[in-house]
Amino acid sequence: MTDGLKIERTGGITTIALNDPKTLNALTPQLAKTLAATLMDVEKTSRVIILTGSDRAFCSGANLQGQTDTNPENIDAGSSLDQAYNPLMLTIRNLDVPLITAISGPAAGIGASIAMAGDIIIAGKSSYFLEAFCHIGLVPDGGATWMLVRNVGRVRAAELALLGEKLPAQQAFEWGMVTRVVEDDAVMSTAHDFAKRLANGPTHALGLMRKLLWIAGDTSFDNQLSEERDAQTSAGKHPHFAEGVAAFLQKRKANFE
Repeated sequence: MTDGLKIERTGGITTIALNDPKTLNALTPQLAKTLAATLMDVEKTSRVIILTGSDRAFCSGANLQGQTDTNPENIDAGSSLDQAYNPLMLTIRNLDVPLITAISGPAAGIGASIAMAGDIIIAGKSSYFLEAFCHIGLVPDGGATWMLVRNVGRVRAAELALLGEKLPAQQAFEWGMVTRVVEDDAVMSTAHDFAKRLANGPTHALGLMRKLLWIAGDTSFDNQLSEERDAQTSAGKHPHFAEGVAAFLQKRKANFE
């Protein structure tokens, strides 16, 4: 266990759980740095990562309890983004293995950004997303505006950001923001079911896929064709490809060790 995090490893699957129940897993800059470092460390020995919170909350956002100075001249709300939260989001984007986010309760503020950054997103029926920034006079961060516009379109993204209302899990599913909505007590078991499928897959190729998908909305068709070519070259040189072809020709299930 690391301060603010619980880490479990089983069969190539690493589960990282935010663990600060007193604040509903609110994130401090230091915890964001710790989480980024942990992700970079565990990806070396993992085939898939599950990132979750607790039964009561995924993450309630940034921890504002230490913010006592209200003089605007003394506040640089962007500095913590540069120093902690943006590096965390870039670490998530650049992972070489698939990431599953498993959400119970609120995913608010930076917590919503982290939740949305999963490749597979499992949400409990009682969970919700909340861009609460308008209530404290700030703007969505952690890449929220980028992801929301691509996930749900500009108009719905504006509704979430400008009004700061809760988006229930089922509506988030209908808007295309999450992979599955399940009973609250089935969030982790469902996440592990998906994790096992991914862990048994060609993880080198899966890592390349997730990176292609991240950049796809931000580049031209011509550039994406080039990115796919480079990724395919890398995938074709990996032993997983040889195993996959052999399994196909031998009419058996591939064993991507």
